[in-house]
Order: sequence, then C-alpha cells, then structure tokens
Amino acid sequence: MPDQVQVVQAATSRLIDEVDHQAVGGATFRGEQYDRGLAFVHHPVGLGGLGLSPNLQGVIDEMLAEAKVPPAFASNPIGVGMAAPTVMTYGSATLQERLLRPLFTGEEIWCQLFSEPGAGSDVASLATRAIQDGDEWTITGQKVWTTLAHVARWGMLLTRSDPDAPKHRGLTYFILDMQAPGVEVRPLRQITGEAEFNEVYLSDVQVPDTMRLGDIGKGWSVAITTLMNERASIGGLVLPRGGGAIGEAIESYRSFGAPQESLDQLMQLWCSAEALRLTSLRAAAQRIQGNPGPEGSVVKLASAELNQRIYEYCVDIQRDLGLLYPDYTMRRPALAGVHAESLERTTTQAFLRSRANTIEGGTSEVMRNILGERVLGLPAEPRADKDLPWSQIPKG
Repeated sequence: MPDQVQVVQAATSRLIDEVDHQAVGGATFRGEQYDRGLAFVHHPVGLGGLGLSPNLQGVIDEMLAEAKVPPAFASNPIGVGMAAPTVMTYGSATLQERLLRPLFTGEEIWCQLFSEPGAGSDVASLATRAIQDGDEWTITGQKVWTTLAHVARWGMLLTRSDPDAPKHRGLTYFILDMQAPGVEVRPLRQITGEAEFNEVYLSDVQVPDTMRLGDIGKGWSVAITTLMNERASIGGLVLPRGGGAIGEAIESYRSFGAPQESLDQLMQLWCSAEALRLTSLRAAAQRIQGNPGPEGSVVKLASAELNQRIYEYCVDIQRDLGLLYPDYTMRRPALAGVHAESLERTTTQAFLRSRANTIEGGTSEVMRNILGERVLGLPAEPRADKDLPWSQIPKG
C-alpha cells in the first residue's frame, strides 16, 4: 500500500499534468488544487485537504515550485498566511466551507483590522466598540495601517465588547464584510508613492453574530492565533539560496563594481542571509504543522533588519544612481510590498520600502520583548494596567 508521500506526489503530478496553470490562470489552477485536497493537505477532505500529515504540504509546494507554479501565498498573503489557520481553528463548519476556497484561489482578498491610532504596538488597548443587539453587533471605530484593505473582501476584526473588563479580556473577534455599509477605506501614501496601507473607518457597521470567531470576550485568544501565524508566515517565507534581497545585492556588486571592502561586506551579508534562510526552513516546517514556534518571531525580527542593511548596501555601491527615484505618483498596489518579491521595482524603491519592515507585522521592539519573555524566560516589563478595567486606564 503506498505511503502518504507517494499519495501526495502522485496527486500533485496529476494536477500539474492535467491542468496547465499558464493556460487556465492562477485562480482556476488554485481552485483545482483546493478541490483535489492539495491546498492545505492536513485539512479534512472537502476543505482543501486530504486529512494527511501537515508535513506533506512541503512536498506539494516543492513540486509546484519546480513546475513554476506561483504560490497561493503570493496572491493572498494575509488570507493564506493568517486568515486560513484562524478560520480553521475557530470558524464554524459553515464559515470554513464558505470562506476557505475563495481565500486560497485569491478570488477574495483578506486584510487584518487590529491596529488603531491609539493602539499600535499595544493591540490589546484598542477602542473600537462592538455592541450586541440580539443576533447582530453594531461596530464603531477606526483602524489604521491596514494592508490591502482597498482590495479586500473580508477583514479579520478585533473589537472591544466589554470596556469594564481588563483590556485583554473584553475583546471579541469578527470576520468583517469589507463591502458592508459604514465601512470606509482611505489610503495612506508611503515614501515610495504607493498606498498599500489604509485607514479604515467603521460607522455603525452591522455584523451578524454568525461572523464571530471564538467566544464573546475571548477575542484575544483568537487574535494570538492570527498574530502567531502572521509572524510565522513572514518568517516562514523561504526564498531560494541566494534569492531575494541578497541576490539583488550580488547583482548590484557585479554591475557597478566596488572596492575590496565592499566585497567583504557583501560576504558578511550573504552569510547572514543564508543563516536566516535555514532558520526560515524551520519556521516554515512549524507553520505547516499548524504549531508556529519561536522561529517565526526570530526570522521576522532578523529579516526585517537584514533587509534594511542589504538595501542600504545596494544603494551605497550604486553611488549617485542609488539616489534617484523617478516616480512618486500615488499607486494602489494589489499586493503588499513585503510579499511582492517577484514584482518589478527599482533597488531604490526596495530601499525605501524596507524602512517599513521593522514596523509592520510587529515592531522590532515588540519582537524583542516577545523573544525575551516567552522564549528566553526573561522578566516581563512592569504592566500597571494589566488587571485594571479598560475603561479606567488613562488614555492619551
């Protein structure tokens, strides 16, 4: 009887042979992949999986990469990397059946509605209110730095349903229809001219209770699932050896030439990038198993800072050319820059975009706190407001 590896290898080979991804298009190919149980192989049959070991997803992804099939993650990074595991963990059978397939195909893009103007790094202090009235909730508030909200069909929304509970205990988590009345999306223009981030205003938005994930007041637990998968998906994005930013640095060195000390610097960057790539492999393995470990946070922190150093190097060795950036016209990209490695852009644009790397997905300061407290077991920072009702915590 064939083992599980042979089963998924045979199924993936049939998919590649029977469906020409270039002819049918990415969404149709991914739909076939989902229907054949090769999207999330550890999911039950009918929900994009075959009920097999999650480790086998790596076998499938590797075969598709060899066949030059673009990964589903690239078409819907927040949906595939963050929403799918959250919906699978906390969603009803009805929500799983309705949401997972178009999420994987990229036909319905997702965004994350956590950060607020007064609650960035301290997400649990958010103020967006959710008031229940029977089977409906009325939600009012403002979110900020919402990646891809301008193209999103659904949003992962964290709200405050009980202002008299301590800040971590009075939260409730919803899936928000981004096309619902009362949802307004405004662009936030970046230093590159792009506007992939947004402000989102929620004015008496009606959300059915059937779109709630987790128990009322237990939204923080659901949010932790999302956040851990966010960091794991960023940290688990494995590039080929010498690919990504370090590959651009090598090409810049070859194209522009540089003194010996620049070659020494390039070699140091390459060694750091290779060590990071190997750690990313471990993070990806943990994510596939549905059990994100500390590797994701380690790679998120290290990759953000290394990315900035690499593009600083590229701009430096390009000399005057590295100072030129020809087009600051506001653009509304369909993909987030942090995940758009395959998109055409100049090295200078990548340098400017990299300034966001140490902020998005958790600031480097937050990452260091998480690793210090939860991985190394160092004493936590004093939190005077930990057990206070949120309504009694001084604001501003």
